[in-house]
Amino acid sequence: MWWGGRGRSFNIPPQKEPEMGSMQVSRMDEPRSPQTSSCPALRCLPGERVLAWAPGVRRGLEPELPGTLMCTNLRVLFCPQGWQARQDSVLNSDYDFSLSNIGRLEAVNGPGRPQILRPGSLLKFIPDEILIHGRDFRLLRVGFGDGGLEPLAFRVAMAIVQAREQNSPAQHYEGMILSKACCGLGSREPPVPLLETPEDWEAERRRQGARGWRVSTVNERFDVSTSLPRYFWVPRRTLDSEVRKAFSHFHQGRGPRLSWHHPGGSDLLRSSGFYEASDPNREDIRAVELLLQAGHSDIVLVDAVDELPTLADIQLAHLRLRALCLPDATVAEEKWLSALEGTRWLDHVRSCLRKASDISVLVTSRVRSVVLQEQSDRDLNGLLSSLVQLLSDPGARTLHGLQTIVQREWVASGHPFLTRLGGSGGSEEAPVFLLFLDCLWQLLHQFPSEFEFSEFFLLALHDSVRVPDTPTFLRDTPWERGKQNGQFSSYTQVYTPGSPQAPPVGDLVPRPLTVWDWSLRYSHQQILQFYNPCYEPHHSDSCSSREQPTSVAPGPPRSIFLFSRGTLTPLNQLCPWRDGFSSLMSSSRWLPRHNTSSDSLADQEWGLPPHWGASPLPPGLLLPGFLGPQIRLWRRCYLRGRPEVQRGLSAPTISGLLDELALLQGLLRTWSSRSSTSDHTKTKDPDTPPTPSR
Repeated sequence: MWWGGRGRSFNIPPQKEPEMGSMQVSRMDEPRSPQTSSCPALRCLPGERVLAWAPGVRRGLEPELPGTLMCTNLRVLFCPQGWQARQDSVLNSDYDFSLSNIGRLEAVNGPGRPQILRPGSLLKFIPDEILIHGRDFRLLRVGFGDGGLEPLAFRVAMAIVQAREQNSPAQHYEGMILSKACCGLGSREPPVPLLETPEDWEAERRRQGARGWRVSTVNERFDVSTSLPRYFWVPRRTLDSEVRKAFSHFHQGRGPRLSWHHPGGSDLLRSSGFYEASDPNREDIRAVELLLQAGHSDIVLVDAVDELPTLADIQLAHLRLRALCLPDATVAEEKWLSALEGTRWLDHVRSCLRKASDISVLVTSRVRSVVLQEQSDRDLNGLLSSLVQLLSDPGARTLHGLQTIVQREWVASGHPFLTRLGGSGGSEEAPVFLLFLDCLWQLLHQFPSEFEFSEFFLLALHDSVRVPDTPTFLRDTPWERGKQNGQFSSYTQVYTPGSPQAPPVGDLVPRPLTVWDWSLRYSHQQILQFYNPCYEPHHSDSCSSREQPTSVAPGPPRSIFLFSRGTLTPLNQLCPWRDGFSSLMSSSRWLPRHNTSSDSLADQEWGLPPHWGASPLPPGLLLPGFLGPQIRLWRRCYLRGRPEVQRGLSAPTISGLLDELALLQGLLRTWSSRSSTSDHTKTKDPDTPPTPSR
């Protein structure tokens, strides 16, 4: 294929199909100018090929950094001069952009207007600078000089355009296979349970102290639901045959199952909505009631979608936020806060935190069964369940605890990452998981000593959702993930708790790379920044995991409540079918509601039935603030494309803080010498970014 510019023509060989194989070092076979250095060796992913490269200088940050911009069939990356890939590291996490992560590509030539390069477009000039805007709010600016480098600059720009055009958003990448048993965070942390075996689920059940529950293998062949994990927890006295019948009456076969067992005895369950066309018999209804009741006499059904944004609302707010945070946003400084409020993103964060706080009060105040119900059980249920655990359990606030929650409530529970993050090419994109990370950052900001992980770990997790090296976030269901990893065998394993059984030799497969193998993608120095130096671990016995005696209630529950719009409403029955109603999700049409209150549940005298009595807040429970100034913009994440805003943000080390202090003192002296007194008497909101000089 021939591309021309400034009277010149450059031949770009047609892209070939990638050849799958082991990690290899690839070097571009390019004609080299005598004034340019050779292309640096790149340790490629399996099936990855370097398409083009060009020496350049990273701009926009101080100091400018010389290096090489490279384009492969999977990603675009910038290799700083002298950069050498670590022996066990394939990715350079600071400058890697997967093709699906590129939100906008611009080419600049002189003072003229930049040209936006979309898939299939033709570059009309040789660029002096290329700007890569990541969908994760990162920005990479690479400039090119003279001296024979211009043809290479044009070539790499068009290679990126061509690679984006030929890259399928739903492209199935085979992933890397690990020869190590565990890479994770090194010896400092235990491995994150992937929850792909019944032994993993049994160990996690014991850790939580969920004595009244057992591991069910009813979905081992994914014949109950392909979006559910192969194993999950059900009440100990229920049979798998009852579980199979009960789950058939729920949307997508996602019936009620244990999400988390509170040390005080309560159980947090999650399920999808009742299947509207279902017509269960009496035995099936009883099985459904037993699963929802979970051995408790008091039950609270939580309408998970009430007061929370829809998927369309989340997507629209995220698009508006990303447009506002672009370096070339045209919003005036004095109107920036109003524009931020207009995105509604912070409103959505506020509503999620408030809802999770109310559910945490329900779970921790008395022993009961709390059931989260969402029509699909794959989006907001995971967000609420994760936040409730982080608010209620100090053990969940460790680095290992958070990773375990994400693996269990999001990855193993079938959150459609590929679809929600725009990787499937459909119209159902909505970054629910990124909304959860923002909620988590708000908690870290309000309670800085309660969490073992730092803001930099949240940033690493935020940036990992689109990396091309692991299927963790590149699949929609555990079935898709397991099928790719070759975990399915031709036999059914009979699992008995307490008697570990080794699978047949032919069933053993190497473990694929997961997002939790940080040491393969981040340096030791970077991993150290994942830990919060202000963390104060809890040592209270009341918050530790312990076995709780849970007995199955012999009869119907004593009280049934629906929690919706911040209010508890009593129900006469647990299942809707006995009165002829076909769907519990239509409860807003047949259940009485109280008026919406502006106070949270913890401020409403609890609103609990009299026989529950008064109950103080348990130790270790966090209740965040929701007022306007208490919900802040995550500047280090969303304003990364504006380096002038990043100056002054807290550094992760003492030396970094000293450097930033010296920088701020120098800037203050400079501004004081040339600014009038009136300019310094004006107060500004800390979320308002300074207007960049143009």
